[in-house]
Amino acid sequence: MTNKIKYAIIGAGCMGQEHILNIEIIDDAEVVAICDTSEQSIKDCLNLLKNEVEIFDNYEDLVEADIADAYIIATPNFTHIEVLKGVLKSNAHLLIEKPLCTTVEDCKEFAKLTSNYPGVIWTAMEYRYMPPVQKMIQEIHNKTIGNLQMLTIREHRFPFLHKVDDWNRFSIKTGGTLVEKCCHFFDLMRLIAQSEPLKVYASGNQDVNHLDETYDGMTPDILDNAFVIVDFENGVRTFLDLCMFAENSEFQEELCAVGSAGKIETEVPSNQSGIANSDLRIGLRKNNSATKETIAVDAKILEAGHHHGSTYYEHQSFIKAIRNNNKPEVSLNDGLIAVAIGEAAEISIKEGRVVQMSEFNL
Repeated sequence: MTNKIKYAIIGAGCMGQEHILNIEIIDDAEVVAICDTSEQSIKDCLNLLKNEVEIFDNYEDLVEADIADAYIIATPNFTHIEVLKGVLKSNAHLLIEKPLCTTVEDCKEFAKLTSNYPGVIWTAMEYRYMPPVQKMIQEIHNKTIGNLQMLTIREHRFPFLHKVDDWNRFSIKTGGTLVEKCCHFFDLMRLIAQSEPLKVYASGNQDVNHLDETYDGMTPDILDNAFVIVDFENGVRTFLDLCMFAENSEFQEELCAVGSAGKIETEVPSNQSGIANSDLRIGLRKNNSATKETIAVDAKILEAGHHHGSTYYEHQSFIKAIRNNNKPEVSLNDGLIAVAIGEAAEISIKEGRVVQMSEFNL
């Protein structure tokens, strides 16, 4: 394959538009089709594109047209499983926005359906590709701080955005906040720990956001804050601190890892802060030595989305896997386990207990 990778976007909302912005600055790729039932979303996408594309209002017709090398699935979470079933007949490459599906059972079903699939199937986990986070992972895996013992991820941010038909206000359509919003953090924990999750304990609630909203007589039921502890088989303990009524934070995400020989920490600037770069700080126990490195991201890449450049780098890796016939860096199994941890955390809060990952028969 020597020509540009031809992308079709299924789901033209916020993330579909972010993917378009990033593909537009990649020389090796182009968007050739957009599929959505919302005329406004289609219009918003067309305003981002330099070239003409084909427009579809259902994915069956798009698949029949057979004009794309790769499909991006960025539809509402609860539609993923049915859209994915319909797209499989294309045998094209698939990049599926997180969460893979809203339930563990749907993820398992999709994995069975694709056991012999010829294309690359990639679960989109943008946080893996944020430059400061990638550098932190590299240092941890290089044993710069010795053997990893503890990992903390803090996200203090704004409430859920409004989306088409406000589908993201209800757990039945999102999988719950800890699936919809936080599966990429659980994916990071597993990637960094290099181990499988053993058990999950969580505490959380809906205390501030969306309490005065109603949709068809129903009040939103999504969590807006939580603490989640995940223990891994190799003894690493991880902790998520989530608050979604903390808009004015300087850094939207902060990560801290502590090992037997020292500590490493970094952060991701919030969109509101105006800060472009992150610092990576390493403090070692031996001789009380410390270093700090600034991790910069090209301004053009930063402007192409709200995930600190990660969507751009994710597409670069996805395209490389397509061209070289490589396995995906973020597999269906990665997507499945991230959803399982999120589902375990939701169950833990509802039932007030520790949830063993063995309960999911992964």
